[in-house]
Amino acid sequence: MNVVTSNPMRLSIVSLLLVLISSSLYAEPVQRVIVAVDHSPPYGVVSEKGHVSGAVVDIMRELQRTIPMKLEFVACPFSRCLKMLEQNEVDVMGGLIRTSEREQKMQFMSPPYMMLSSSFGFYARADRDIVINRYQDLLGKRIAVMRGAAYFSRFDNDSSLTKVEALSEGNAFEMLLKDRVELVISVEDTADHASGYLQLPSQQIVKMPYRYKDIIYGHMAVSKKFADTSLAKEIQSQLHALVRNGRLTELVKAYNLPAVTLIKENY
Repeated sequence: MNVVTSNPMRLSIVSLLLVLISSSLYAEPVQRVIVAVDHSPPYGVVSEKGHVSGAVVDIMRELQRTIPMKLEFVACPFSRCLKMLEQNEVDVMGGLIRTSEREQKMQFMSPPYMMLSSSFGFYARADRDIVINRYQDLLGKRIAVMRGAAYFSRFDNDSSLTKVEALSEGNAFEMLLKDRVELVISVEDTADHASGYLQLPSQQIVKMPYRYKDIIYGHMAVSKKFADTSLAKEIQSQLHALVRNGRLTELVKAYNLPAVTLIKENY
């Protein structure tokens, strides 16, 4: 006759397994957040091997410390990143200037993590007889612009100018050196990074006297679909917390960006 006896240790193990299985069934899964990163140092940096870094990557990883989410970074040219955000193929993108047109296609998070008192400058080849002293001098010149980028209102809305789209800032300067365009427009701070990335001798490119000075705000933005989720709302809430406790300022300081404060956004 077979006798079945109870084993306290075996019962304990079985009970523990049942608890773990039950917890896994009812626990909320960690949500994936897809972040688009284009090469626009120091806000986003993409190495030749596709490794991403930069301010927006650091900010998202800092948010991950308090928000359960799995981050997936996608390296893409600026125009492609922007299109993917508009089509809900990615959830988050950084370094975007807020415009009324973009607000129809995505939702901007506040406050901006990039606040620069900088200028939009124009660059030409040093061996060309080109001088831009005033805005009107831009007429008749082929000007490289990043596809989908926003600069300043007068320039963006001026249909009389000849604008040639480039995939990235680096691509714009390459076009300049190959004589496909006569000028490149860029935020002066990022133009310096682009020149260094391409390892261009400083004597090859010259900055024009004319520039448009402005306060430039760079935001993180989320897709319309992702904006409606509780996770997006939590990211927005924690972003404010990082500003209030000074942590966001610490993160961007590493990239020589100014302190971030909560501001009234009426721009």
